[in-house]
Amino acid sequence: MEKPSFNVIDLFCGCGGFSLGFERAGFNVLLGIDVWKDALSTFRFNHKNSQALQADLSILSPEEIENKLEGKRVDVIIGGPPCQGFSIAGKRIVDDIRNKLYKNFVHFVEHFKPQAFVMENVPNILSIGNGVVRQSIISDFSKLGYTVEYKILMASDYGVPQNRRRAIFVGFRDGRHFEFPAPFETHKVTSEEALSDLPENSLNDGSQYPCPPRSQYQGLMRANSSALNNHQTTVHNQKTIDIIALVPDGGNYKDLPEELRDTRKVHIAWTRLNSKRPSFTIDTGHRHHFHYCYNRIPTARESARIQSFPDDFFFTCSRTSQLKQIGNAVPPLMGEAIAKALLTQL
Repeated sequence: MEKPSFNVIDLFCGCGGFSLGFERAGFNVLLGIDVWKDALSTFRFNHKNSQALQADLSILSPEEIENKLEGKRVDVIIGGPPCQGFSIAGKRIVDDIRNKLYKNFVHFVEHFKPQAFVMENVPNILSIGNGVVRQSIISDFSKLGYTVEYKILMASDYGVPQNRRRAIFVGFRDGRHFEFPAPFETHKVTSEEALSDLPENSLNDGSQYPCPPRSQYQGLMRANSSALNNHQTTVHNQKTIDIIALVPDGGNYKDLPEELRDTRKVHIAWTRLNSKRPSFTIDTGHRHHFHYCYNRIPTARESARIQSFPDDFFFTCSRTSQLKQIGNAVPPLMGEAIAKALLTQL
């Protein structure tokens, strides 16, 4: 008997990490919507069977995308609305103009009445204002008839070589309570296991890999890829290289001589990946985080590996844009674990 197919729309889809996780779990992603042109360029390149729409979700109405869906039903809505307004402690979500994006996520759920929704956000969304934001989210979706569960998940528990924590809200329309996927019972993938087959120097897109996979994770990332892409290095000035060279594997600014510690005024400055552990959370800039042994920031491909994007996922636009796209994304392997649990329960 053929398995039922469930249709998804991805709001604030970015380059498509969440969508990729759902696709790999067996969902059919109908449409990705985002305001950022570069991210949608990458989304289109990699999600050939999905439509992409560049639009501002603070003003886009659900009715406006009906014709794009060609009468197909929407079973699941996923996405991670930006959360600038969520950072105002104690302020009701509805009172902040910057939360129009979150409110439109709610409007899309209200309009399409999917069987389920999955919303991803920063962990402190649960605690801000003594929980007022968390309660507002639960209240908004409960009024629409959804039973909402929430939890902070750690990406490294699901095969991602990164200790990235995200708050996940899942709602069912039929009264069921979502059961979150259990952490994998395997050791956590380290930075070295993620990156050690990638060379120190730049390679042109389409280049051959310099060596066979050196870990199970590398084999997984390379499974559908015959060539290496997005591996162009950043050229640092000599002073920067000399300072990076003083920081040991897994070290940071505290390992530098006193006179060099304040050369960058952020607490994450001069931080090296630890080869024997999963990466820390990679951000959208990557200018302060360095390879565990090479004296440079990670390439887009290395950052993509840390986020669990497979090597056949190609990032378009400038290198700076690629790093931002990758840093903003939901790790596909974590997305896939959530999607598989949802599929089982649907």
